[in-house]
This record gives sequence, C-alpha cells and structure tokens, in this order.
Amino acid sequence: MPYRAPISDYEFLFKNVVGFDQVAASDRFAEASPDVVSAILTEAGKMCEQVMAPLQRPGDLEPARLENGVLRTSPGYADGWKAIAEGGWIGMSGNPEYGGMGLPMTVTTVVNEMMSAACLSLQLAPLMSQGQIEALEHHASDALRDLYLPKLISGEWAGTMNLTEPQAGSDVGALSSKAEPNGDGTYAVSGQKIFISWGDNDFCENICHLVLARLPDGVPGTKGISLFLVPKYIPDENGNPGTANDLRVVSLEHKMGLHGSPTCVMQYDGAKGWLVGAEHGGMAAMFTMMNNARLGVGGQGVGVAEGAYQHALAYALERKQGRTPSGTIIDHADVRRMLMEMKADVFASRAILLANAVAIDMAQATGDADWTARAALLTPIAKVFGTETGIRVSDTGVQVHGGMGFIEETGAAQYYRDVRVTAIYEGTNGIQAMDLVGRKMMDGGEAAARLLDEIEAQAESARASLPELAGPVWEATESLREATEWLTAQEDMNERFAGALPYLRAFARVLGGHYHLAAALADPQGPRARLARFYINALLPEHSGLLAQAQNGSGDLFALSADELAA
Repeated sequence: MPYRAPISDYEFLFKNVVGFDQVAASDRFAEASPDVVSAILTEAGKMCEQVMAPLQRPGDLEPARLENGVLRTSPGYADGWKAIAEGGWIGMSGNPEYGGMGLPMTVTTVVNEMMSAACLSLQLAPLMSQGQIEALEHHASDALRDLYLPKLISGEWAGTMNLTEPQAGSDVGALSSKAEPNGDGTYAVSGQKIFISWGDNDFCENICHLVLARLPDGVPGTKGISLFLVPKYIPDENGNPGTANDLRVVSLEHKMGLHGSPTCVMQYDGAKGWLVGAEHGGMAAMFTMMNNARLGVGGQGVGVAEGAYQHALAYALERKQGRTPSGTIIDHADVRRMLMEMKADVFASRAILLANAVAIDMAQATGDADWTARAALLTPIAKVFGTETGIRVSDTGVQVHGGMGFIEETGAAQYYRDVRVTAIYEGTNGIQAMDLVGRKMMDGGEAAARLLDEIEAQAESARASLPELAGPVWEATESLREATEWLTAQEDMNERFAGALPYLRAFARVLGGHYHLAAALADPQGPRARLARFYINALLPEHSGLLAQAQNGSGDLFALSADELAA
C-alpha cells in the first residue's frame, strides 16, 4: 500500500510543540541537532516507503506458517528485516559501546511509528529486539551484554519476551514455568508460553528469548519470579550459534490480524538459560522491557492511524459519488467530518507520544526526578490514547470507503484488523488506566498537577492572540484538575478504578487541546491553527462527559449481580 512518511509533521512537532530542543541541548544528546535528526528521519522514511510499505498486503495474504516444525515467514519479510538491520534502525537508542547509535528515544519513537504505518506486522520484530536490548543493558551481566547486545543491535540475532501462559495472562504471578540450577551458573528452564510475538523466524541466525520463570525457592506471586535469557541455539566458545536448545514452537495462533507476524506457542523442556538480573527480581527487569514496549505500542497505534488516514484520504479524493464541487466524496460534509476527526486525533496522539518520549530522554539526560515522574505519568496515556486512536481512525477509514471498506481487496479493513490487538497487549488499556489513577497517583497527583500547571500557563499566555482557543483549553484543564483532586481523595481504590479509563481519555483529550494550541500559536494563520480550532471546538468538549463518568464511582457498576447480568 502506498505510504508517505510525514517528516514535516515530526519536524514541526519537534520544533514547536513537544520541546525536543531541550533534549538536543543536553550533553547526553548534543549530537541530535535538527539537521542530523532531519537526515535520519528522511532516510528512515525512504526505507518505510520503499521497502516496508510494499510488504503490508503480502504479509496479510500470505501469513507466516509452521511447516514440520520450521517457521516460514511471509514473502519479502527477510529482505525487509535486512533493510531494517542494515540501516541501523534496530539499535537507534542502543549503547554505542555495543554498536548502537545512542540516539534519543524520541527519534527512535518516530522511526518506529513510521515503520508501524508502513507494515505493522514486520515492525513488531525490531520492537521486540529493542525492548530486549534495553532490558539487557540495564540488568544483564557484563558477559551477557558483551555476547548478546552486538548481535541484537546488528540484527544478526532477534529478541523476544515470554511472559504469558495459558493460566497467567495479566496475572503474571500465576505463571508455572520453572527454572532449576544446573550447577554451572546456568539454569534448566521448563514451561509453556503463549502469545509470543515473533517467537521464531527464518532470517536471523539466532532467536533470544527473555523468559519469566520461578526458581525452586521462589515464593508464590510476582515476588518469586526470575528472568532468564534462553537462546534458540546455545552460543559456542566463539559466540556463534551452536547446538539447538531444548525449546520449540508448538504452534502459531490464528489471529484476527497481524497475519505476517508469527505469534507462537513456545515450549521449553529444560532449555539452558542464563539469569538476567537478581534472583527473584525478574519483574523489575521485565518491566524495563515492557515500559519500552508500551511506548512502542502507543506508537504502533499512531502509525496505523496515519496509514489508515492516508489510505482513506486517497480514496476520498478519487471516489466520485453524488454532486459536489470537486465531483468526489471529499466535499461531502460527513466525509469531511470523518477526515478532520482522523487528522486531528492523529496529531493529538502523536504529540502525546512524542512528549512522553521527550520526558524519557530528559530523565535520562538530567536524572531529574520530575522528568522521571512526567515520563511515568504519560506512558499509560500515550499507550491507551495512541492505540485507541489507531482503532478509531482505522474504523473510520473503513467508513470513508463505504461498502468498499468492507471488501478486503481495498485494504482498508486490514488496518483495523492489525491494530485492534494493540489495546490488549503490553497491558490492556483498562490496566493502563488503573495504573494511571493508582500507581502514578501515589504522589497525591503532584506530577499531574505540574503538567496541568504548564497547560494552564500556555493557555493564559495564548489568551491575547487566540482567545477563542485558549479559553476552552484553560477551562477543560480546570475541570481535569478538579477530577484529579477527587480521584486522589478516594481511599477505596475501586472508586478510582471504576472511572479510570474515562479519566485517562479525558486527560488525553485535554493534552490534545494543549498540543493543538501550541501548534496554532506557531502557525496562527495556517492550516495547523485551523485544525486546532476543529479539535478544540469539536473533540475537546468530550472531556466533560468523560470526567462525569470518571467521578461516578463504582456503585452503578456493581448494581447488578452476576445472575442479573446473565438474565
């Protein structure tokens, strides 16, 4: 499917909206100048347009398959992986000591988003490796880092993460996989893991699995879990893939979408593994990987939204139906409404995503606790709003196509089928919302209050030039502040959790208004100001109803018994 990398949009956001200049001004990322970043994004965009986008439909039509225990990937995916690896796009933020570029996470996030827009099924593979790279950098021994990181960063080897089991999904502590010491510093890992994205492929020399399992003395629950690196082939004395390990792909899941991405059921039968991090400290190590993935999954949603929007726009510009000034459906009011909603939400979700990445970079560059708290606060919002935007925009894209959207040959439905899972994996969106109002509000809402102060300060300064936009943003922020104070006052966590998702959605709506207002201030007479006006007038008002839901409490949710729900 044709795809155009929106490089100018990213550059505008970097310069005018999300504060990337702070990142580039830091000693840690001093080399990330506007010219360097522009050149990097341009090259990545070309790869996405010319190599990855043409693989979108073939991967859907000719899925990965398992033949006599051997995984066969979709046509062209091996060449796609080669282009990703040779371009250095896997290790963009990796440590240069091991072959990485050492670039800011913000730049990596943009490239991942473009790859997601071009071909989400293939993009999942480097995303898994990136998460593993970060986990090993932070938690692995020097010997493991020296052996595995250069191979993972170069793309010679690929990484996965193995959390879920048939009986242990979101409740990770219920896992039953075990690890027995071998007496030589290694462990025998046994158990079955499900939903393992890119659990195998036919284009890398080795597949490196990060596996959660319990040691013999591990206590029940998450506190007794350890993390192990279990390779498909055990490296020999020269660090090359040697004998096959005792693990295999049992089967591939039959999925609604993402057909080009093999989702594996993995079986470990005493497979040799190496401990990553401390004994019983597996969740801390795995959360490093999962937090990276949550930002990445939010970017997947935004990327697919961009792809679906471009696809729908192209159709609307050429489809003739009814009498309009242009002769095409783009001049019908309802089609225009859909396209404006799509474009406005792509901008809002992208801005939230990149602001999250900037906070991560600033926390790394400065060690400032406020930046760390900002990054933590924004992560669940970026994940949920990014994925929900991908789903909503893809669904709207089908609608723009009309009846043809329901026909697979147009490709409109694939965006929806592929992106739908993003609201589920790496922590369901409901769990992300609970994390926002729970763990992320353990500070009494201080991190949220600091962010709301910034939003109101910008709105106040904008009253002189754009009063019709600044006023609604300021008022919405005050409403959000009052709801935040109400939530943090609730001692019964169920009262918070009952309204967690509408609260997160309202927070995202207000953030979207804030970033659209910033765009309008930078382009007061241009199209970005006109798009901001649409968002603030048509979409921002949704926050009011969402906040009412957020503060409704849990009583009505449990008003019907289980029997009454089934009646």
